[in-house]
Amino acid sequence: MHSLSSFLLAFSFPVLFAVSQGIGCQSQVDWLTYRGKQGNGTTSNSLYPPLGQRWKLSLQFGDEELRSFNPPIVKGDSVFFGSSDKNFYALDADSGYMNWIFSAKNKVNSIPYIYQDTVYFGSDDGNLYAVSLKDGEKLWSYQTGRTVQSLVYRYEDYIIFTSDLGSTYFLNPDGEVINSIPNPTWSHHTFQVYDGIVYWAPKSRGFGAYDIRSGRFLWDVKVNVRAPLWYSFPALDSRSVYFSRSVFTGKTADFTYFALDRTTGRSIWQSEDTFQWSPYTEKTYKNVFYRHIYLLDYMAPVLWENLVIYSSGDTTIRAMDRKTGKTIWTRVFDYHTSSSLTAAGDRLYVGLHGSEDETYIGTPPKLLCISAKNGRTLWQMDVEGAVLSAPVISGKRMFFGTSRSRFYIMEEIF
Repeated sequence: MHSLSSFLLAFSFPVLFAVSQGIGCQSQVDWLTYRGKQGNGTTSNSLYPPLGQRWKLSLQFGDEELRSFNPPIVKGDSVFFGSSDKNFYALDADSGYMNWIFSAKNKVNSIPYIYQDTVYFGSDDGNLYAVSLKDGEKLWSYQTGRTVQSLVYRYEDYIIFTSDLGSTYFLNPDGEVINSIPNPTWSHHTFQVYDGIVYWAPKSRGFGAYDIRSGRFLWDVKVNVRAPLWYSFPALDSRSVYFSRSVFTGKTADFTYFALDRTTGRSIWQSEDTFQWSPYTEKTYKNVFYRHIYLLDYMAPVLWENLVIYSSGDTTIRAMDRKTGKTIWTRVFDYHTSSSLTAAGDRLYVGLHGSEDETYIGTPPKLLCISAKNGRTLWQMDVEGAVLSAPVISGKRMFFGTSRSRFYIMEEIF
């Protein structure tokens, strides 16, 4: 861990509208839970242009193309995130200075969780870390023997996370194991915890619901697919659990979008589609499947009013009726989407890949703002590298990272 209260990583000036240091501090709304309340990917905050680029940080990984840059979390005026440069950052969103940096022994590709004065996160060095929120000092660590690239979550006195192809662990606040479940199938694991139930606990290759206190599965949905597959992070409402699945079938993928009764696992509806290719993207295993599964929010749904909306890594964003699964609107782009969606007010924010060459000559990657009502593009901006984390919105600010190891903080000007 390095104390860096006076250290500023490289930054560049805004490319859209200048945001002067004289602007007063915006009121922040903490974003402590992955994908927001009940995983629905929405916030009541609305961001309206013009947006200014408050800071753009160049992290210590250089210009090497990153495979992942998972969503940050926000508490007060501080933002916290891990990076492939082996560091976990605590950044002051107002000034751009680092409050502190914790250095792990390998990449930090998990999604962290803050509880009171502690932040929890995993690393490819095999550890789950508990670190002081105030100064970045290590409180304790737990070594799993495998990479930890999962969501980390604390429910009551259970700290829950998964090691890749190892186990899902339930630790107490002192870092001691209460329980564990074998996880022979999944890496880059995500799950939802609601009212003591874990959704998408590892159960062979199917989706299930696991009761933390009793230590048993309440239900699971089996799948008979002899191919690589991926399940998205699920979102919940009072009745249903929504999630999607991608099955790699060669040089394409089949998508299935599910709504299940969250208490029984009974199917309410499901909808199928196939991967829609960009005419400018080579049809390879990497582009259809491999590059997406490093992102823990890949195919994660947004619940907005009566819709469930998906960005699935192809050219198409799909909005379906939450009760029936009927398609309400679709929006097709020239290039593949690079992140899941975040909804703020009646607007959706998502990343879009550009030209696939290393220099991005031609069409650069973009951050898109589209209407949640009909998918119409409202505005867009070029970014350095593909947006790899669904934008996090806190107060009047937006946070996201890109494949070129850039971390952006955008802000409403007026």
